Amino acid sequence: MATSRAPTVRMRRLGAELRRLREERGLTGDGVAETLGWSPSKVSRVENARIGTRVSDVHRLLELYKVDVSHVGEVLALAEEAGRRGWWAQYSDIPADYAAFVALEDEADSALQCESQVMPGLLQTEDYARHVIQGWNAIATITPQAIARRVEVRMRRQELLTRPGPLNLSVVLDESVLLRRVGDRATMRGQLSRLLDTALLPNVDVRILPFDALHQPIVGESFILLEFSPAYDVTFPDVVHTESLTATQSQHESVTHSYRLAWESLSRQTLDDEESLERIAQIARERWHG
Repeated sequence: MATSRAPTVRMRRLGAELRRLREERGLTGDGVAETLGWSPSKVSRVENARIGTRVSDVHRLLELYKVDVSHVGEVLALAEEAGRRGWWAQYSDIPADYAAFVALEDEADSALQCESQVMPGLLQTEDYARHVIQGWNAIATITPQAIARRVEVRMRRQELLTRPGPLNLSVVLDESVLLRRVGDRATMRGQLSRLLDTALLPNVDVRILPFDALHQPIVGESFILLEFSPAYDVTFPDVVHTESLTATQSQHESVTHSYRLAWESLSRQTLDDEESLERIAQIARERWHG
């Protein structure tokens, strides 16, 4: 069933920290639940961010775990933040895996992306995005209303790049994406113009992986690696998100480290900033104008 009730990073941070504190005291989830008079599954659901948690419940857990007073305030502040719903919650019809990604992306500090098929969603124009999303009708029926709402979600995601404390986005973009027609020529002209404008933002770096570069293929899929700074003295692991016909996410350190190495290797094979902008402008002029 489609739903956008995906846990925020704040909820996940809180759950992970409560698990760490419990394990630090050598307590079991069942034991904690029995002491507090909770159902046996409640502790697990809280720690895995499957349900929201009242601040009063968090306070009871911290008392039971005998948490140092210097850290209690940090965890309670995180619990207050975790109770806020993300903006994407109002889009109840978007797929659960997409909602989960949006929730993660919304609280990331930086993103390393490699794209070989289409423009990254954060850099798409509304027209380009509409054509991309309509393309999913080849394998699943999406109503015009649903398409409009998904385009709206994609446009709202882009506010990450211009809000106070914006997301730092670094993209390795295969040159084929600039040449692959999505929509008509006007769509592509508008898209490449938007790409040039957005690439000038101080927090956005777009590097083109050219056809004529000598490079060794490393990954055959597009991916984005989201990185998070500590918040309220609680860390959160990096997350890699990949998409093909389905989307997958992983927080395993060995997996995210491998994707980081892959991104770094590919980025060393790209054109530099100035050359990348020149290549985008050249293709826009020679391929899509006229």
